[in-house]
Parts: sequence; structure tokens; C-alpha cells
Amino acid sequence: MAAFVAKQMVGNKLSAVKGAVGGDGEEGTDKEKEEEAERERLEAIREAEERRKEKHRKMEEEREKMRQEIRDKYNIKKKEEITEEQQQAAVPDNPLMRKKKTPEELAREAEAEDEDEFTKLKNTLESHVTEIKTQIESKCSLQ
Repeated sequence: MAAFVAKQMVGNKLSAVKGAVGGDGEEGTDKEKEEEAERERLEAIREAEERRKEKHRKMEEEREKMRQEIRDKYNIKKKEEITEEQQQAAVPDNPLMRKKKTPEELAREAEAEDEDEFTKLKNTLESHVTEIKTQIESKCSLQ
């Protein structure tokens, strides 16, 4: 496989030099051959990558089987993978060890605080208005 790729790479360079030196009138077919060679090279690279991924997947499956056998032998429980939500829920007691917040999170919190302040102000204004309204109604009675 490696020899094929190396041959394709060197072969393309040699054919380019031959075309520059000898002015044969085969430029159209030469370009077609180069394109075909490039397609073959890309296909070979893709196939090699697929084989490599498959090999690594099989190796990881074998490793996981071995890990599971060891866990079974020594009665070890498998670690559960922690999701991001669980990490956020499990805030450590030590504030120096907490996760740093991103600028987006900080902006969201500031916006929530602003909304809180506005809702508090709105609620206090509404309560004052209702108190004043009840006082006015109690003092003014229509007959």
C-alpha cells in the first residue's frame, strides 16, 4: 500500500517533468491520466484510513473485554461516565476547586439578576399602588 502511494507521488512528478522537456501534443490525455492517478491516490488514502479506523475499533473492543474480565475477577464496578449536567450539579465545597464560568454563562447570570431586580421593583411598585388605591377607596366613599 505504501509502495503504491509512493509510486503515485513520484510518478506524478516524473510525468510532469517529461511533459515539460518533451513537447508531445498529448496534453489532454496527460491531464486525464493525472486526474485518474489523483483519484486513485485519494481512494487509496481513504481505504487506508478506513482500515486503520477498523483496526483501532477492534483493538479497543478487545481491550474493553480484557478490562471487563479484570473487573469481574476482582469484583470492581465500572466507573459511570459523568455527563456535563451532573458535573455542574456536583459543585465542590471548596470554592477554589469550582469550574470556571464561561463569558456566556456570566452574561446569562447578569441578565437574570437584572431581570430579578426589575421584577422586584415591579412587584414593589404594584404593591405600593394597591396600598394607595385601598387607602383612597377607604377615605372616599361614594354615596
